[in-house]
Amino acid sequence: VQLQASGGGLVQAGGSLSVSCAASGRSAFSTYAMGWFRQAPGKEREFVAAISVSGGTTYYGNSVLGRFTIARDNAKNTVYLQMNSLKPEDTAVYFCAAGRPIKSTIRQPANYYYWGQGTQVTVSS
Repeated sequence: VQLQASGGGLVQAGGSLSVSCAASGRSAFSTYAMGWFRQAPGKEREFVAAISVSGGTTYYGNSVLGRFTIARDNAKNTVYLQMNSLKPEDTAVYFCAAGRPIKSTIRQPANYYYWGQGTQVTVSS
């Protein structure tokens, strides 16, 4: 699976931004759970959100709960991350990832097999 993230950019605090991740390749997108992670300079990669294969179950990191929404469209091989009420501390490179983690490990980057190249999100104060 090849993943291509897009949609990052610069936004003011309190604003909204949507990023997406398109999958391609021989493996079926619809058989993978999808996750979004982010990494700010000098910090470890942080779990943001994940969504189950069917899209029926979602998971969020504590820092984004209530502000971000993850969704997927298996017909379009795409996963989305809608980010609202953005804060300067949301500034990071956002990565999408595909894997088959079990529920207890879905927040751990090591359980994802494929990663996109990342897209920069910058929130100004």
